[in-house]
Amino acid sequence: MQITFLGAAREVTGSCFLIETTTTRFLVDCGMFQGGREAAQRNQQAFGFDPSTIDFVLLTHAHIDHSGLLPKLTRAGFCGTIHATAATADLLQVMLPDSAHIQETQALRAQRGARGVRDARAIAAPLYTLRDADACLRQVQPHGYGRELRPHADVRCRFRDAGHILGSAILEVWVSEGERTTKLVFSGDLGQPGRVILRDPTPIAEADILFVESTYGNRLHKDLAATQEELIDVVERTLPRGNVIVPAFAVGRTQEVLYHLHHLSREGWLRDLRIFVDSPMAAEATRITRQHLELFDENAVRLAGWHALGKDLPYLNFTGSVEESIALNQIRSGAIIISASGMCTAGRIRHHLRHNLGRAECSVLITGFQAQGTLGRRLADGADQVRLFGEDIPVRAAIHTVDGLSAHADRNALLAWTAGFARPPAQTFVVHGEEMAAQALASGLRVRPGWNVTVPAAGQQVHWHGSGVPA
Repeated sequence: MQITFLGAAREVTGSCFLIETTTTRFLVDCGMFQGGREAAQRNQQAFGFDPSTIDFVLLTHAHIDHSGLLPKLTRAGFCGTIHATAATADLLQVMLPDSAHIQETQALRAQRGARGVRDARAIAAPLYTLRDADACLRQVQPHGYGRELRPHADVRCRFRDAGHILGSAILEVWVSEGERTTKLVFSGDLGQPGRVILRDPTPIAEADILFVESTYGNRLHKDLAATQEELIDVVERTLPRGNVIVPAFAVGRTQEVLYHLHHLSREGWLRDLRIFVDSPMAAEATRITRQHLELFDENAVRLAGWHALGKDLPYLNFTGSVEESIALNQIRSGAIIISASGMCTAGRIRHHLRHNLGRAECSVLITGFQAQGTLGRRLADGADQVRLFGEDIPVRAAIHTVDGLSAHADRNALLAWTAGFARPPAQTFVVHGEEMAAQALASGLRVRPGWNVTVPAAGQQVHWHGSGVPA
C-alpha cells in the first residue's frame, strides 16, 4: 500500500490523502487550501494524479477545506462515487454551489479589473463553475453512521460520529491486499467532548494506521462555563454603544453561536438581543440542521423544541437579499451580526468588518480556527490595520478570540480520544495541524509506550508493508 499526503500535512487545510494498492486507488477527502494568495495558486494547480484513475472518494465532512475541490476533481475526469454521511450529503447541496458561485464571482471581478485584453486572458478561469458543482453532486452517495459499506471489492468502510459539525465522520477503512487486511482510521476533524448540540466523538478501539487531526494540538479550550461568561461579558459591554460582529462558518459555528445566545437569553443572562444572520448559506444550513435532530444531544433537541414553539426567543433575522445586508451597515449599536466566511476571506463579513472595525465601541468575536494568511488570522494576531476593498482600515474595535466555541477538540481531548485505542496503532500520522501544533501533539503521543508517530510533510509518500515502520 502507498499513502500520499496531498494536503493537511503540517497545515490545517487542503485535506486530501491518496491510498493506492495493486487493485485500487481512492481518496479520503478532496479539500480546498485556505489562507492567502499561495492557497489560491495551489488550488489552481493540476492534481498530482490522474483523476480518471480514482475509483472512489471517502469524505469525512462538508467543510470546504475537506470537500471544496470535489467539483474540480469530477471536472478533471473522476467518474466514481463520493461516499459521505446523509447529513454531509445534504450540506454539500448547499456548500458546493455556494463555493462555485464564489469562484465565478472572483474570476469575473478579476477580469473586470484587468488593464487590457492581454491581462484579462492571463487571469485564471474559475476553479470550477455551478455546472461543475451540480455534476459533482450527482456522484454523492449518502450513508448512515455505523453501517458498513463496500466501495470496492478490496475495501470496507464505516462512518462513525466525529462530533465536529453536522454529519462529520471518523472513517474506519479496511483495505485488503491478498491475504493481509490493514485497518486505517481517519479521525477527520474531531469535536470537543461535552460541547452543546452534537454528540461526543465516537471512541475507536483498533487501528493499524491512524491519521489524527492536530488543529489545536498545542492548546487548551476554556470550559463551557468560562466560555459563556466571556460571551456574556463581550455582549453586555458592547451592545449599548456598538455592534458585535461575528465571523462564523455557515455550517456548524453559526448554529452553535445561535444556540448559546438563545440559551443565555432563555436563562436570563442576556436580554433584548437583536441578532442578524447575514448569510444565505447559513440560513439554509440551519434549516438542514433542524432536519437532522437525531444527531443532536439531548439539550440541543430540547432547545430546538423551544425554538419551534417560539419560547423566550431573542429577535432573530436571517437576511437574504443584498439590499438587506447593506442595510445592516446603517445600524450603529445594539446588533449582533453573524456572517460568513469564518476566516474573513470572502463573503458579506468583509463588508461588516469594513463598517465596524474602525469603531472603538464595537467588538469582533473570533469563534474558530483562523488559517495563516487569512484576514481572520491577522485580526486574531492583533493587527493594527487591515486592507479591505482597497482601503486601509484601522483596527479600533476590540478583538475577542473565544476558543471555547471552537468545533475542534483541544490538546487534552485529542490525547483522551487517542487513549481509547486498546493497543497502539502500528503507525500514527499526525495531520491537519500547523507545524507547531502537529509536532506538539506528536510529542504528547510519543511518550506513550509502543506509539510510533510521524508528522508527514506535504507531498510525502509512504510505502506500507504491514510493519510498524513505513518504508
